[in-house]
Amino acid sequence: MSSIIAVLIFILTLILIIWQPKGLNIGWSACGGAALALIFGIVDFHDVGTVAQMVWNATLAFIAAVIISMILDEIGFFEWAALHMARLAEGSGKRMFVYIVLLGAAVSVFFNNDGGVLILTPIVLAMVRALQFEDRMVLPFVMAGGFIADTASLPLIISNLVNIISSDFFGIGFVQYAVRMAVPALFSVAASLLVLCLYFRRGIPDRYDLHQLKQPADAIKDRRLFRLSWPVLGALLAAYFISEWTKIPVSLMAGAAALVFCFLARKSRVIHMRKLVRYAPWHIIAFSIGMYVVVYGLKNAGLTDQLGRAFQFFAEHGLYAAALGGGFLAALLASVMNNLPTVMIDALAIASTQASGLLRESLIVANVIGSDLGPKITPIGSLATLLWLHILAARGIRIGWGYYFKAGIILTVPVLFVTLSGLFLWLSLLSLFSS
Repeated sequence: MSSIIAVLIFILTLILIIWQPKGLNIGWSACGGAALALIFGIVDFHDVGTVAQMVWNATLAFIAAVIISMILDEIGFFEWAALHMARLAEGSGKRMFVYIVLLGAAVSVFFNNDGGVLILTPIVLAMVRALQFEDRMVLPFVMAGGFIADTASLPLIISNLVNIISSDFFGIGFVQYAVRMAVPALFSVAASLLVLCLYFRRGIPDRYDLHQLKQPADAIKDRRLFRLSWPVLGALLAAYFISEWTKIPVSLMAGAAALVFCFLARKSRVIHMRKLVRYAPWHIIAFSIGMYVVVYGLKNAGLTDQLGRAFQFFAEHGLYAAALGGGFLAALLASVMNNLPTVMIDALAIASTQASGLLRESLIVANVIGSDLGPKITPIGSLATLLWLHILAARGIRIGWGYYFKAGIILTVPVLFVTLSGLFLWLSLLSLFSS
């Protein structure tokens, strides 16, 4: 009976988060689901403390990264980069498409996928409209930006909330994670670029007029803060890499950098700090704790043990089966029930298996890859995608769920297969070097 109640609470919570009736905040929906789980005895307050300990680092790191991204966006940092990409392409539409995709990948890697898709989408959309592209030529750029934001969010722990949660759960350090994911991330970006170019090849213009774009320097609204941002970002990246030895959580490093940016921005005429802090995604804290309490209820009801048997089955059939099977299972779950609950459910399930050594490692990394890439199959796979669709609709571009679902399958499945195959090859090589 408890398992049925746990599933019903989870489904109800997920429906409210995706539907958001009358603008209901996702934090309230998640906390409501957690309250129901407590009332029905699916979880207890000790479980709530356990969950808070599991997700606090990921949640605070996410908020810090978003605040940094918002400040950089306000001073024109990302628009400056996008305009440089457009000018570097020298009037070639196809070359600009490639450069914009690579820019989206870079932003996703260093500023996380949510910040990348939400900040770059309006900028790229405004830029291609300034070039007076036809509507059918605008869609490839906005679709590519939304797609690459997730598929490129593999290489660093801070690139995706999913990455932080999994790394914290299994005690994986920043450098250790980066080493394991470096090659699969390259496979993912290369495969993404290839399928995007092939899928949208007929919608990309051959040429465009550079003179219709403003100069990159004109996009910078605060030159002092723009210059200061580079050493701060460089110091933050260096701090991330030494975190494995200092044992300082990435959220504290990102938070310190966010405070430095807030301090530097206090005298800026283009940044209103009160407004910026007010619109920061604080509700993500309530969402993270509430949603994961609901997910923890599934574990207490024994449902993750069933999932653990599936991961155990893959592990018993070798390294490639573990990588491919574990990744596609995670992707399927992420596409139908959102990637954030998926990565935690899968992590709990993997922890219950008897897999060890390289097989266990392949399941862990494949779960992250599947949870990062799988959400692109459906519009409900991630909250960022839902918000991205809302941003586009507000700017006159409506992408139907049928079109998105079709494009999502065609684009995601081959990229996921290539990336997981790259994981298998890379882990095999690493095992040879270590033996």
